[in-house]
This record gives sequence, C-alpha cells and structure tokens, in this order.
Amino acid sequence: MELHLASTLVSDKGYVRKDNQDSGFAGSVLVAVADGMGGHAGGATASSIAIRTLSHMEHPKAFKRNVEAVCRAAEKSILLAHDAIVGKASKEKALSGMGTTVDALLLINGYWVLAHIGDSRVYLLRDGHLIRLTHDHSYVQYLMDSSILTEEEAKIHPQKNVVMRVVGDFNINPSPDICVRRARKGDRCLLCSDGLSGSLEDATIKDTLQRIEDRELCAQTLVNLALKAGSSDNVTAVVADCLPGPRGPKHPALIAGAVSSSLRSIAESAREKVEVAPPLVEEDSPLKRASDLLKEEEDSALPSPSQPLEEKEDEGAQEPGEPPADTAEIPVIGEKDLNPADPVDAQAMEQYGKGVAKEAGRRRKRWKAAIWIFLCLLLTTILSVGGYLFYWSQTQYYVGEWEGYVAIYKGVSTNILGIRLSHVDKSTSLPVSSLPPSVRQQLKDGILASSLAQAEQKAEKLGSGTAQK
Repeated sequence: MELHLASTLVSDKGYVRKDNQDSGFAGSVLVAVADGMGGHAGGATASSIAIRTLSHMEHPKAFKRNVEAVCRAAEKSILLAHDAIVGKASKEKALSGMGTTVDALLLINGYWVLAHIGDSRVYLLRDGHLIRLTHDHSYVQYLMDSSILTEEEAKIHPQKNVVMRVVGDFNINPSPDICVRRARKGDRCLLCSDGLSGSLEDATIKDTLQRIEDRELCAQTLVNLALKAGSSDNVTAVVADCLPGPRGPKHPALIAGAVSSSLRSIAESAREKVEVAPPLVEEDSPLKRASDLLKEEEDSALPSPSQPLEEKEDEGAQEPGEPPADTAEIPVIGEKDLNPADPVDAQAMEQYGKGVAKEAGRRRKRWKAAIWIFLCLLLTTILSVGGYLFYWSQTQYYVGEWEGYVAIYKGVSTNILGIRLSHVDKSTSLPVSSLPPSVRQQLKDGILASSLAQAEQKAEKLGSGTAQK
C-alpha cells in the first residue's frame, strides 16, 4: 500500500524565555525539530543551521526512494551541520559553545527513517499505544541507565536539562542514532523539544494525540498544555500523520522558531515552496497573565526613544565580572566533567568505569569468538575439500612402473605435503627395460585410464609398443 506524509508545526518561546532558540520543519517527506543552546544568539544560530542543512532532504527525488541512501544522507547531513556550527563558532567569539539537539524523521517508501541526537524526543502513536522512538542523550538518562536514579527521581534532578550528546561546538561525538521502522497506515508521530516532553506526562501526550484528530489543533493543544503545566523553556511540536494512498496536491512545507528568519535559504535548499507556520493561539491561564504583566513592566522600564542608548563596541561581549547569561541549560557533560566529591557523581563515575571495562571485555570476547569461529570454519573447509579430493583420486587409475616392472596404480600420480595419492593395485611380469625409450618415458609420467579394465588393456598393449596416454 502506498503511504504519504501530512504534517504541521507549532513553536513558541514560552512564558520565561525572551527568545525562541527552537527550530522546526514540517514537510511532506521530512519533519524535524532542533533545540538550540548556548545563549540568545548561539542557540538560535545552531538550531537554524541544523534545519537548513537537513531541509534538502524534503526533495525525495534526490534519493530515488532508497531507504539505505536516506539513512546515509541523514547521518551525513547532521555531521555537516556539526561542521558548519563549529566553523561559525570559531569565527565568531560570541557564538562559542553553541549547539543543538536534532531529531529528523522521514517517510520513505513505506518506512520511517529517524535520526536522533540530544534530548528532544520522537513519539509514535500506533494502534492506541504510545511508543517513544528515541533514547535521551542526557545526564539523567545516563544515571537511569546505570540504575542510579529512578524515573521519578530523574524528573526533579537539578541537572535534568544537561545533555551528553549534541551537534555543536563541543569535543564530543556528533554522530546521530539512526533507526528504521516500517510505517503503517494511521501512524501518528510527534517530534518535540524538551520544553514539551519535560512538562507533560506520556499519558497526557498519548491522550491528546489520540483524541484530537485535526493535526493543527493537536499541535496547538500540546504546546498550550505544556505552557500551562509550567514549562520554562521554548516549546515546539511537530505532528505528522501517515496516510494511505498517493500524495495529493503538495502543500508548502512549514518552518517555525529561530529558523523562520531563513525562509528564502530553506526554500532554495528544499526546492519546494516553504511558509512560516502559524503562531500559537494562546489559551488564557494564570501563567499567561503573569507573563503578560511582567512584559508590560519590562516595556515600561525601557528608555524612551528620546533617551540615547549607551553604545557598546561589542554587543555580544559581557562586561568584566558580569556573570554569564542564565540559559537554564548546561550544554554538555562527559565523564571528565563529573565531580568525584559528589556522592552521586562518584557513583556515576564508578558505574561509568565499570561499564567501559565491561564493554571492553565483551569486545575482546567477541573478537576471540570470531577468530575461533573463523579458524574452525577454515579447518572444516580444508578437511572437506581434502576429503573430497582424496575420494575422487581413488576412483582414478594409471599405468606406471614399480620395482622395474609395469604395474597398475589406483589414484593419481602426485603427492600433497609428502602424502602420495596412489598405490599399486596390480603388478605385471612385463619388465620396463624391454620397452622402447618412448614408452618408458610414458610410464614415468603415468598412462592415465578411466577404469581398472582400461588400465589392464593399456598394460597388455605396452609390449607391442601401442600404448597411448
């Protein structure tokens, strides 16, 4: 059955952040979410670069609907985005340390192809069951995998926003996880930043995806629910449905968040029509009213147009002694960043070391097992081939010389590793010295015969000089 993708997108900066560092893309082949980090300019720049680099995959003819080619292209695109982010950060000091999570999902030839790095998530609603397709590359997920934290403890851990793998200006592995899953009619996927998944329970996400059929309304509802639940981050949701039948008239792809300022470059890369997604239709809530009130107070505190603004030579630079901007995120952490004095970190380091040692031991065992299997297969092959050749040789005959007389041999006139593959089957009373020189030479080489009877006939003819090879 032919399947096609229909998707929509909503992204909002939320009630706490002053800017939106998320970027999203919703097309008819590709859907993607990137959650930027690294300050106002850095996070927005990193997520925008990631989406711009991926957007060329919206054009399906580039891959000829080949799933394997799409997997390679998705991984390569994310690695290229990493290189671009690192390159830009090296040229612009204010962008140093920027990075982004990336989730890209494509529907190709009846298969979902997913590329994932970071702590943004992808959910699949299928037959009434909600399946999380991604595994968070986060510090608390690492602690949970090490059985140090429970899921409930992870929700309130002070470092729950710390990520261990991202694409960006960090000395870590930027390779994404790639997975392929067969798509089904009726599949509904949600791609979201942690501003949504960190605020809503899976049960709420499942109920909303299942209850609200309209994609746009579903995405709007999920973002509003996350904001009402107290999300302090940007919130982005992409809802994508797998529908039966051929694709109808192509709708423009949608972009939202930080990447919205790159509309033209996205359209050129995707080679498709692209539009900015509709904004969030905010529902009234106490949090929204409090946010509006704070915004009014901040606006009233701004200098009037008649008041001159103090100019700075470098807008991105901070004053000496000024603390770094609070982004509510610690970008990335590795084993070397753990603090041995912290009991939780010390336990994590111990678990980490044990895990590395166990994995190294498993690799050594796998290599040893592979070598033994190879040697066993090689020995079996040699014995099998040798056995077959020996069996075949014992069906052959030839006429030769044995102790100065003509004899009939069974086997072939050769030896392997010093083992002769023939033996005397029958001797005659005909002396070799009575034969012409040409016949004696034939006996040295062996006069071949296809059977014992034929060998006996050739031996009888040797005395008359009519022998033939």
